[in-house]
Order: sequence, then structure tokens, then C-alpha cells
Amino acid sequence: MEVVFKNVTKRYGKTVAVENLNLTIASGALHFLLGPSGCGKTTTLRMLAGLENVTEGQILFDGKDVTKSPAAERGIGMVFQNYALWPHMTVLKNIEYGLKLRGLSKEELQERVTEVLQITQLVRFADRLPGQLSGGQQQRVALARALAIRPNVLLLDEPLSNLDAKLRHEMRDNISRIHKQTGITTVYVTHDQKEALSMGTNISVMHAGSLIQTAPPRELYNNPRSPFVAGFIGETNLISGTFAGSDNKISGGMHRVETDLGWIDVSRKIGSYKVGDKVIVSIRPEAIELALISKPGDTNCFDVTLNYLTYLGESEQLQLNRGDTLIRATLFNATNHGLTDGDGARIRIPEASALILPPDDQLGAGT
Repeated sequence: MEVVFKNVTKRYGKTVAVENLNLTIASGALHFLLGPSGCGKTTTLRMLAGLENVTEGQILFDGKDVTKSPAAERGIGMVFQNYALWPHMTVLKNIEYGLKLRGLSKEELQERVTEVLQITQLVRFADRLPGQLSGGQQQRVALARALAIRPNVLLLDEPLSNLDAKLRHEMRDNISRIHKQTGITTVYVTHDQKEALSMGTNISVMHAGSLIQTAPPRELYNNPRSPFVAGFIGETNLISGTFAGSDNKISGGMHRVETDLGWIDVSRKIGSYKVGDKVIVSIRPEAIELALISKPGDTNCFDVTLNYLTYLGESEQLQLNRGDTLIRATLFNATNHGLTDGDGARIRIPEASALILPPDDQLGAGT
């Protein structure tokens, strides 16, 4: 089921919760709506479910306008963050409940319940009450109940927010596995970047009611179109500077930015700039290298001071500074560099690992 938002706006009085949303969710996708609190992602989900009226615009299911269709006629399955299970009913009865309301025959009801118990790996828990289950098991019951009605679209609203870190990781795997098995178009709301990056086929980043960028996870991480997206999807260093020109004699072009850190040469940019324009350079912490052996003429090499180092086993996180500019670096499988807090160091920024972005002046303050 393809879902299309066409010029969709939602207002509460004078407050605009979602503004002119244009978004296509491909049939069979596991599509994430990602953003900070108040960005409009849950309102978007509720409009899709028919739980909120659309102020302006249209919502289409496979080309059919469902904007004014009641929630019960949209074929939506929804999983909430608080599970919403009947505490006095067994797992089996919780799943059966919605099917009985639809008047299914006894044989079809049994077939569907058996199917979703197997898909969600809950067969051996069928006779237990919700209070006898872990948080992850309860979440799987809520998911099984939503799948049992064979929805056109499955909606997940912060489904893992009440689980601890270990259970969240397990449920990510479960949801990804179930989505691959069922192929149901799924829209997943979260503010957790790791959930979106590890599971999504596409991610839509929202801010202050507006859609900022939609792309597959790798594309979004490697080529964010604004400092907000770069900073929200993973960690990054955002360094303000002034565009100083391009050298188009080099294959692909090389661009220079003047910053408080020094001159930074960058081979990638989003947008067009003229000399003197204000820009932002985004540099992922894992892209920064320790220049243990370098020559004074090497490009993008800077002398810095190590403020502190956090050892995490498989990686080290370094906070560095050069004057008032703070820099975060992440080293994986680091050599025994022997650095301690307060030591001087030298770093290198590969030209292809930095990205020039326009300032975020157009973004509002949020809702």
C-alpha cells in the first residue's frame, strides 16, 4: 500500500503542528518519521490513522483519497508505546479480541491467531496474562494484535521507548524480521536515531512541523542537506566558516573554507556558494584521524589540545580544542598513541570526509 501526503497541513487554532507536508511512503517500506519532540511526527501519524482531522491537503492510499475516511475504514493497525493490552485477558484472547469484532468465522480467526503467534514467536506464551510477560514480550503481543487484522498500513508510535537498552535492541531485530516476513507498509515514529538508521528503508527528518529531508539511512548520514540533519542523525562537528572559493582544476572540484580552526579544504558540498558566503562544515567524529606522522605542509592538519579521553574498549572518544573551537573525534581500534588529558596532538581531516552545508537560518524555533 503506497501512502501519499499531498500538501497536508494541520493547525490547532493558530498553532501549526504540520505545515504543507508532501511525502510518499513506498508500498512495503519500513519508513521512519524522525525528529525532536514537538516536530509534528506523531501528529502526522495520527492524521494517517484518521485519529486527527486534516486541516488542508490530502492523504492517498494507492491513489485513493482517504482524507475524510473514518479510522475504522482505513485498514490501519497501530501499536502504541504503552502497549494498551487487556490485563485480564491472555495473550491469545488479546489477539482474538479485534478479530471477533470483525465477525470472522471460527476457522479464519484460528488461522490468523496461529499465524501471528508464530510470526511474533509467542506460541508458548499464548495462555499467559500480560502481567506475566516481560516488556518486550508485551510489545510483541501488541504487534501481533495489530498484524492479526492484516492491515493495509501498520503504524508504530515510539514502540520501544518503555524498554531497557537490551530489550530495545532485541525488539529492533524482531520488528525488522517481522516486517521482512509480512511486507506490510509500516510507518514508525521515533526520536531515536539508532532505531531509524539500523531498521529503516527510508527516513523522513522533521523539524517544527516541516519535512526537512527524506532519504535512505546511508544517504541521510553521509549526505545530510542541512546542519540540523547532520547533527540529528548521529554525531558531527559543525564548524562555522566563510566560503573562500573553489579549485575546479582538481577532479570533482576542491573547495576552501576559512574557519577559526584554520583553512579547511573540502571536496563535497551541498548547494552553491560565492566567495564570502557564510557556511557550515560538517565533520563526523569517526572521520578525524590522529596525524601521528605528518609534515607541516600536509592539508587539513591542525595542532590541537586533548581536553579528555573516554576509553570504551572498541573505541575511544576524544574531546579536543584549538582555541575556542571544540572538536570531537572517535577512534576505532586505536593504536597506542599514549595521549593523556592536556597533551598536545595533531589531527587530520580527510577532504572527502567533510561536507560544506548552508547555515540553518531558515529553520524555525520549533513547537
